[in-house]
Amino acid sequence: MKTITELAIILCLALFAFMSAEAQQQRQKKPAVRGGTKTAVPRTEYLTGARPRPLPFSDAVRVGHMLYLSGQIGTDSNLAVVPGGIKAETRQTMENIRAILERNGSSLNEVVKCTVMLADINEWGEVNEIYVTYFARDRLPARSALGANGLALGARVEIECWATVK
Repeated sequence: MKTITELAIILCLALFAFMSAEAQQQRQKKPAVRGGTKTAVPRTEYLTGARPRPLPFSDAVRVGHMLYLSGQIGTDSNLAVVPGGIKAETRQTMENIRAILERNGSSLNEVVKCTVMLADINEWGEVNEIYVTYFARDRLPARSALGANGLALGARVEIECWATVK
């Protein structure tokens, strides 16, 4: 026969398991925020672009007052990498970042961190020439850059950013 202490422990464990399952169900019920339309702001929002995306990720995820952008490449509205080389791709990449930020209540002025991935690290200087024109000289985000062995869709540059949202 079980003691009262053992029964109390079993009851507490069962209650904890029930509460954890209930919390998991509530998290799964939260609707994703799509295309910039917002209802009540949940703790985490999964944000997608204005166009349907056949890709397995969100354009951005909002957690509290932070917006985490997925890596962006220099593609047009048909998901084709723009022609014209590294400078044209960098410019389009930054415009894609600007559009996602603005759709989600932020801006380039709110970017705090970027990671730049390059198919050829030797093109770092050319990317910088374009990149710096998108930020105030006295307010450049923290940044990392790295060379990669290939990027999605054959892109030359991919940039991901973190930004605040007011």
